[in-house]
Parts: sequence; C-alpha cells; structure tokens
Amino acid sequence: MKLYTYFRSSAAYRVRIALNLKGIDAEQIPVHLVRHGGEQRLPDYLALNPAGLVPTLVDDDLVLPQSLAIIEYLDEIQPELPLLPGPPAERARIRAIASAIACDIHPISNLRVLQYLQRELGISDEQKNAWYRHWTGVGLAAVETLLATSPATGDFCHGAQPTLADCCLVPQVFNARRFNCDLSAMPNILRIVGNCDAIEAFQRAAPGRQPDAE
Repeated sequence: MKLYTYFRSSAAYRVRIALNLKGIDAEQIPVHLVRHGGEQRLPDYLALNPAGLVPTLVDDDLVLPQSLAIIEYLDEIQPELPLLPGPPAERARIRAIASAIACDIHPISNLRVLQYLQRELGISDEQKNAWYRHWTGVGLAAVETLLATSPATGDFCHGAQPTLADCCLVPQVFNARRFNCDLSAMPNILRIVGNCDAIEAFQRAAPGRQPDAE
C-alpha cells in the first residue's frame, strides 16, 4: 500500500491518522505542493489523480483519491477499531461532522484556493489570511454547535473512541492554529483535539513528524 501525501495537507493528515489508528503500514510518497510549481501538477502524478490533489492511496490495482473515501475503504478492509461504529443513525452523525469539515470548511480554504486568490485576483497576504480565518471560523463554529448540542458527544466527536470525525477535526484545527484563528469560543473542539493529541496514532500523523516536513 502506498500513500501519496504532503506533510501539511490536512486531507493527507486525515488519512495518516486513520492508517495509524488501524495499524496499517503504507509507504509514504511525498508530493510537494509548492516546490517546482507544485509536484501534484506533474504528468506522472496527474495520471494517478487527475484532480492534482493529495492524498492518493494505491493498494495493488486500486488507485483511490479523496480522503473520506480512502478512510472508509480502510475501515472496511480493517474493521477492527471501527472509525464508523454503531447503528446507521450514529454512523450518519459521524459522517455529518466529518463532512462539515471536509466538504464545507476545507474546500474553500485549501492551498489551491488561496493561491488563486493571490495569483489571479491579486489579493494581499493579509486579505488571504482574513479569508481563511473567516471561513474556517464560520465552519468550526457550526461544528462546535453540533458537538455542544448532542448527548452523543463524548471524549471524542462521537462517544469514547476516535472516529472518522476526529480524523477530520484534528488536521483542520492544526491549520486553524497556523493561521491564528480564534478558537477560544470552541471549548468542545479544543477539549476533543486535546484528547486526540494524547494518542500516539495522532501524534505520529502530525505534520512535524513526517519525513517530508520542512
């Protein structure tokens, strides 16, 4: 199994967490998203992932993009310690929290969007960072409400064990902190991320622990 990854990509970070939680070894192949104009745009990589994004998982003949699809695949081939546990309603709640992060927050504040804002629309670094903080703050505030208003929230986003939702939350908060987002009104998020940070699987997935870290 091979994972095409970039140390600071939150989507790749999610998958690294899931691999570690599952105890699945995958060879990491770095794809630098900035160097040489972005290695994700090179023909060899585009042949694997036409979107030019990370991560991409290769497992024998399977070539799979999209972090959520990858994590669900890992959950199905290695069902022990499920990342989508419980009956349908509980699994749906976990997916809803994960999607609020991976589908609502991440797409409008990831690297290619920020690069477009600067290169094509000519906004300044200050304006770019304001964009990031605004949309990340709006999205995480919604996640905080989802967590605060449900009795299903426990030590983690859902119950007493990490799930798909936590795999998504931790990388998003890592990036929010990089951009100096104000998280002070999000006690549930901060508590859950603190619990995740105490787990070795999350620690080993952190950007600073990756072979391509800069």
